[in-house]
Amino acid sequence: MNYKTEEIKVRYFETDQMGIVHHSNYLKYFEFARIEWLEKLNLPYQEIEKNKIILPVVKCELKFFKPLVFGDTFKVKIICSKKPTSSIEFLYEIFNNSGEKTTEGKTLLAFLNSDSMKPIRCPEMISSLF
Repeated sequence: MNYKTEEIKVRYFETDQMGIVHHSNYLKYFEFARIEWLEKLNLPYQEIEKNKIILPVVKCELKFFKPLVFGDTFKVKIICSKKPTSSIEFLYEIFNNSGEKTTEGKTLLAFLNSDSMKPIRCPEMISSLF
């Protein structure tokens, strides 16, 4: 199962002294894509948190091919790579407005009970979507 975001525009404050998007912002783009996808699936993140579930990122990877710069537009493609268990893994690809792949990434998020901060199995309300 996968999803591609609407077009996103690089803002000036996301760039560094070299004029390219700072590497830390790519994780924000990934998070934006996850949140947008969940909303499109009719499961806003607030609804997940109301059920005492949180999803911290426990592992992330980034690989850069071509920089994004101020004013560029891009889309994030997100893929849920396997059925969630006590964690959920997402793969990402970022494509610039010319259709070139600029970045690949991966995140692993754990399912935790927000009261106990202990791992839990993926809730049915999420696993049924994937």
